Amino acid sequence: MEETYLLNVEGVKKKILHGGRGELPKLQDGSKITFHFQTLKDDFERTVIDDSRDAGIPMEIIVGKMFKLEIWETLLSSMRIGEVAEFWCDTIHTGMYALVSRGMRRIAEGRDPLEGQKHRCGMGNMFDYHSTGYDDLDELQRTPQPLIFIMELFRVEEPSAYKRDTWAMSKEEKLAAVPVLHSEGNRLVLRKEFAQAAAKYQEAVICLRNLQAKEKPWEDGWLKLESLVTPLVLNYCQCQLELGEYYEVLEHTTELLQKHNDNAKAYFKRAKAHAAVWNEREAREDFLRVAHLDPSMAAAVKKELKQLGERMRKKHVEDRKRYQGLFQSPQGQ
Repeated sequence: MEETYLLNVEGVKKKILHGGRGELPKLQDGSKITFHFQTLKDDFERTVIDDSRDAGIPMEIIVGKMFKLEIWETLLSSMRIGEVAEFWCDTIHTGMYALVSRGMRRIAEGRDPLEGQKHRCGMGNMFDYHSTGYDDLDELQRTPQPLIFIMELFRVEEPSAYKRDTWAMSKEEKLAAVPVLHSEGNRLVLRKEFAQAAAKYQEAVICLRNLQAKEKPWEDGWLKLESLVTPLVLNYCQCQLELGEYYEVLEHTTELLQKHNDNAKAYFKRAKAHAAVWNEREAREDFLRVAHLDPSMAAAVKKELKQLGERMRKKHVEDRKRYQGLFQSPQGQ
């Protein structure tokens, strides 16, 4: 369609290039919008600034999650599925585009989109954003100007229709997700699908750690969340033991014990990991610590120490044979 018409928004014009299908999607907080976009200057050459197709994957935004370029939600809300439209947006809507583009480009380059940002506010951030690291975006910052966005809308998914990324969840959603993920992990363990179970436990831990970051360490809110984190980390470590990822277990149990040095189960899992990588002294120390902290585990510790002793004796015998073979002269020489 060639006709250009105004949206009911100041400083925006829309031209439909290809009609969509169905009714206008109903957007709500948490809806995920998937689309391709192209950003152009409003000059004679219509200079291309960004094109999501160059990255090979469509753009996704979550409605209501304070995406820096708020006008995009407005533009997309006027489109039907499959529609391609061109939007002219005046300077009042495009002032933040350089920062948005910088983040998207860094993600496409495999870099941290927040790299270089400091947690400051007010005038301080003006100095942090003095240069974006891209000449064309620096120009946009120095000289704000109207931009043209060409968008193709692929789909709109309701919050319940897709797996929410952890960062996109509210506090309540994260708390509600944790027991579900914990239960799914336990179910996968029973089926001996340890890699999949570990991923569930890890996702639950990430939800809780994100919430913990907003609490003061060792205060009531933080401790309550920590009490939920600990069993999930232990379950994750058990899966890693089953998968033979012993150094992963050593890393996570050691980190846990730095905060909770009386956790017998953490010592037990760390001891098993030490034993698996032939750290005999460390394994024995951890096993003995387990028996001291939790006498009910004494029988299990005794069994593990016996197995450790047998494995180490066998290894010493094999090592001696191998070393003897190195120093024996070949027959006939």
